[in-house]
Amino acid sequence: MITATIVDDEPDCCESLATLLERYCPEVKVLDICYSAETAIQSIQEHKPQILFLDIEMPFMNGFELLQKVGEIDFEVIFTTSYDQYAIKAIRFSALDYLLKPIEREELQKSVQKAVQRNKFPLPQQLEILLQKLKHPGIPVTRIAIPTMEGFQLLLAESIISCESQSNYTFLFLKDKRKIIASRNLKEVEEILEDYPFIRVHHSHLVNINEVEKYIKGEGGYLVMSDGSTIDVSRSRKELLLKQLLPIKPKHLF
Repeated sequence: MITATIVDDEPDCCESLATLLERYCPEVKVLDICYSAETAIQSIQEHKPQILFLDIEMPFMNGFELLQKVGEIDFEVIFTTSYDQYAIKAIRFSALDYLLKPIEREELQKSVQKAVQRNKFPLPQQLEILLQKLKHPGIPVTRIAIPTMEGFQLLLAESIISCESQSNYTFLFLKDKRKIIASRNLKEVEEILEDYPFIRVHHSHLVNINEVEKYIKGEGGYLVMSDGSTIDVSRSRKELLLKQLLPIKPKHLF
């Protein structure tokens, strides 16, 4: 049995989430429901839940501020939120999990399953990335957290040469020859990297512009990357790619 606490200032949202958990995630036992961050801090310290379902937008103290004040985070965190572009982007950067309201059954089950399989708590570095991105949304963070099946991998964005879609996962090819499998689809990885010099050149490929060595002409053409790999360019994305490449003037552009 996995224990959980729900924190949300809206009683209807709490009731709805508790009902979904009871019906579709029977392995989760809700220990407490808190309607404010202040009462949640005491409840977390008392009950020590394994999963915290945490609303972001709350009066007086939001979910992020709660995490800063709660002390050691020895539980999984799943944020719950209505659509908030900046908050969601910050959460993705930190490789933490979130659910959009109204919460759907399948998404809830996936989040609970990931939390159980991961069996790792958020690290201080993840919260540091989260808060840095929230405070300065327009400034690229030094490192990004890439979600994996085992937890997450902290990386410098510039260490990534290219990204390749593999169904619901994404392969990241790094300068040090490593290949990391991210547990996010390519669209989500692209959103994480949008503040950096990456461009989608194909429906299944995202590349670091600074790691392009050559462009070879063709219907769409293809790229030769710094690691020697070749990546096809789709015809529909060729013009945008060339606009990005030409000001950079790679050594060998054909």
